[in-house]
Amino acid sequence: MRQIILDTETTGLEWKKGNRVVEIGCVELLERRPSGNNFHRYMKPDCDFEAGAAEVTGLSLDFLADKPRFDEIVDEFLAYVDGAELIIHNASFDMGFLENEMVLAGKGRLSERVAVTDTLAMARERFPGQRNSLDALCKRLGVDNSHRQLHGGLLDAQILADVYIALTSGQEEIGFGQPEAEKASAAGTMQAFDASVLLPRPQVVATASELEAHEARLAKLRKKAGHAWWDGDRAPEPEPA
Repeated sequence: MRQIILDTETTGLEWKKGNRVVEIGCVELLERRPSGNNFHRYMKPDCDFEAGAAEVTGLSLDFLADKPRFDEIVDEFLAYVDGAELIIHNASFDMGFLENEMVLAGKGRLSERVAVTDTLAMARERFPGQRNSLDALCKRLGVDNSHRQLHGGLLDAQILADVYIALTSGQEEIGFGQPEAEKASAAGTMQAFDASVLLPRPQVVATASELEAHEARLAKLRKKAGHAWWDGDRAPEPEPA
């Protein structure tokens, strides 16, 4: 499935209070690699920023004054995301705002056109009881976000793409995943996929602290298993080459 890493910036924290979307940033992944086919738009909100919101994003009403409204770019946005899986951090926030914009534009529900995966829910399942903000995950997973001074739709989507790959690294990353060399079009015919557009795949390396935690967990498992642990019958070490 074609995946779209998506992030929005808004004039405040609640669409129910009249806040609006001012920026949408999307990064396309094909076969779990960035394709370079990104989507990025600023929008005029026709409302004020809540206190602090402009400082977080670095945006202003003056900057957005000549930008299109959401209803002017909605068809372009839908053509880009239709049928894709959206990967969003704290998806309920972004989807709440986007569904509101869709209603205001008279376009129905976005959730009927796309699948949605929430990386915050994924992170909470993998790291229960820990901070799972985007910045915290970058630090934990070794993703460089040193260039993130302000929140920005496209920048945060690019960072989230690296975080998502790190969160879901597994068999697909070492060649066991089924390749999607061909994609089915809406008419049901197969279209060859041009792999030359793919950018280099991010490399994820375990840190020293992660390796230490892994060894500590193995030690606990050995102690708990007692004689049932295979360690006493471990295979012989390989001969030197």
